[in-house]
Amino acid sequence: MSPVRTDTVRQALLADLDKLRDPQGYLRAGWPRYHTLFGRDSLISAWQTLRVDSSIARSTLQVLASYQGRRVDPVAEEEPGKILHEHRFDSASRAELPSWVFPYYGSVDSTPLFLVVAGAYLATTGDAGFLEELWHALVAAHTWMTTYGDPDRDGFLEYKSRNPSALFHQGWKDGSEDHLKIRPPVALVEVQGYAYAAHLAFAEIARSLARRKEAEEALDAAERLRVRVNHAFWWPEQGTFYLALDGAKRPRAAVTSNPGHLLATGVVDTEKIAPLVRRLFARDLWTSYGIRTHSTAEPDFDPYGYHTGTVWPHDNWFLYRALRAVGYAREADQVREALFRAYSLLGEIPELYAVVDDHVIDLSSGAVHGTQANPIQAWSLGALLDMASDEGAIIP
Repeated sequence: MSPVRTDTVRQALLADLDKLRDPQGYLRAGWPRYHTLFGRDSLISAWQTLRVDSSIARSTLQVLASYQGRRVDPVAEEEPGKILHEHRFDSASRAELPSWVFPYYGSVDSTPLFLVVAGAYLATTGDAGFLEELWHALVAAHTWMTTYGDPDRDGFLEYKSRNPSALFHQGWKDGSEDHLKIRPPVALVEVQGYAYAAHLAFAEIARSLARRKEAEEALDAAERLRVRVNHAFWWPEQGTFYLALDGAKRPRAAVTSNPGHLLATGVVDTEKIAPLVRRLFARDLWTSYGIRTHSTAEPDFDPYGYHTGTVWPHDNWFLYRALRAVGYAREADQVREALFRAYSLLGEIPELYAVVDDHVIDLSSGAVHGTQANPIQAWSLGALLDMASDEGAIIP
């Protein structure tokens, strides 16, 4: 297969990305499904496209702040300072989920990601004035992390749905049923990494705005969390981190891609980095088209499983960024080349795809074994756009 010029691919990706731009400037999560404002998805795609167009991140932060939680509403799962999971603006799309209230706030990671993206926006643009305007929203988000987001005050962000007709799991591998086999309250491993990065981002924003007390408090919270994550989640027998802690603080022992996200945040102790990287590239996770969400050795593995064996481009973007952050450039290049290889074969970069017998299988033209993918997904497009922006990017 001949290499493709990165500028040609960038143009195609940007054209698809423009199809998801809302008039307010943020990116709708996908098409044809999820063609609306999401917290997690819109924030991650804004983060991915900072170097391409920083106005996306600015608009995303602005619109999410405008819908930030103000009260306690168990049905909407709204809480003061919380960033929404999803908003649907028209009656037709709301009718698809009649038991939900919109805006709906059932996400454990939208709020820390709000702070992470705000910090990344500041680092990229230097626009402290905009963050001064958002300061009250940023404080409210950080306060949510240490109050409603951590009800037992053990330092971990956790969730337990209060609307039985909405989402049972509320991380990026979300769903209305217990497909992850974890009893709530659930503390997902990657969410603790986001929380660590959020504390650091809030501290840097506070420092840039001459709020020394808030900066010091956030740095202290980050250090306490770093110690607890490395102690409570580390799985020495597998050289990785547990997927989660359940409501009794028992580990959910499953080998997944989730721990790789921790490397992007700086929370992992130095001596744990090398074994974690090796584990991500073991044969039960690694494929020629990216790293799977779920190990083939797990009893519930399914190569077509939405969150239990498929390959997600945005998930691999986290791993790519993580590997570069900890000095594993060669391994990062392997991930990038794997995703570009899938793009070249599929002719698109959908929400997710399956890999069976080292063949990539498109799930976007119709359901295969019960799983269907969006053909256009903001955080998949953003993943490749960001990868293509790095020096030495080659698309096989």
